[in-house]
Amino acid sequence: MVESDSDNHYNETSPRYITSRALLANCPKEIAEIFHYWNRKCGDRSMPRRTEINPEDFVAHLPGILLVDVEGVDEQGYGIFRYRVVGTEEVALRGFDPTGKRIQDGFFGPSLDDVLNCYDYVRQKRTFIYDPLEYETPTGRWRNESTIFLPLSEDGETVSQILVYSIKRDSKFAF
Repeated sequence: MVESDSDNHYNETSPRYITSRALLANCPKEIAEIFHYWNRKCGDRSMPRRTEINPEDFVAHLPGILLVDVEGVDEQGYGIFRYRVVGTEEVALRGFDPTGKRIQDGFFGPSLDDVLNCYDYVRQKRTFIYDPLEYETPTGRWRNESTIFLPLSEDGETVSQILVYSIKRDSKFAF
């Protein structure tokens, strides 16, 4: 079971990422439910295998789920990521289904660099991150969401996939 409880709840290089169980104090209950599910599947390991994750166990959350393959690293050492599964709510946000596409061809976030940095942090550090963020997309859409990125590994060492769950939160801005 992942038990990180350090006093520094944020990653040093990107202070908005919460990388400890402190996320449970303030995150939406749906995020906590997905985290607890993943954490149970970890057992005494840092991350579970994909085959241990059963979508039938969290059917109500499937519209906000993404499963992203880690296909290796590029010549600069950054991860190469591809959408394997994209929930219906995530498809609706983008206006198209990015299943099978690389992240840069189907991302939804404040910027491509920001999105890739989230995935690459999880890949390199082999840990989860919680990312509550209010932002404007490059196309001018406003979004306030909570997202958790959860690593999966087939060999117990290398992140082979990342399970992502995202939900919309109430915005401080009225429309």
